[in-house]
Amino acid sequence: MLLRRIRCVALVGIGSLTTAGTASAHHLMGGKIPSTAGEGILSGIGHPIIGPDHLAFLVALGIAVGVGGLSLTTPFLFLVAMACGVAAHVAGANIPAAELIVAASVLAAGVLIALDWRVPASAWAAIFSIAGFFHGYAYGESIYGAEPTPLVAYLVGLVAVQTVIAVSIAFASRAVWTASRIGPRLIGAAICGVGFTVLVGQIIPAP
Repeated sequence: MLLRRIRCVALVGIGSLTTAGTASAHHLMGGKIPSTAGEGILSGIGHPIIGPDHLAFLVALGIAVGVGGLSLTTPFLFLVAMACGVAAHVAGANIPAAELIVAASVLAAGVLIALDWRVPASAWAAIFSIAGFFHGYAYGESIYGAEPTPLVAYLVGLVAVQTVIAVSIAFASRAVWTASRIGPRLIGAAICGVGFTVLVGQIIPAP
């Protein structure tokens, strides 16, 4: 019964994530730059949730921490790198193919989880730090050009929501792993689907 429910959750998750519009995923405010602290924090909270690639990666981060027994400082490394990525974009740095790297990071994390590879903690830390920078750079697109107040609020929202998601998934996946070793691997397969779909969408844009 538990395994059946896990499969349903994985299938529903991949369906909802891959059908979400990737264009709107990066602009909660409909393309408008947040101009107040309230708009900034709402945009920061919403961006990772409605972005299928970002949300899938956060789920992967949580599963890696929970199943792999990683330290809870691992999400902190991701968040620090993410903030650096946002800062780089806001500062005007031009990083080609950042969205491709974001999609590839989702696919790679999904593969590692789906195959249940025993990745060392140091390797996960490197993966999440590098990926965090590029995810942050992508986040910076929707706040580029904003005033300092909404920019700071945006970062607060980003850090808060991603911390909650990653830590919650870490504890949940640890419980699921104890009950069924296949559960997290199925979710990893769903993450692969999200990463592959977004990657193809980046390589072959919709007409």
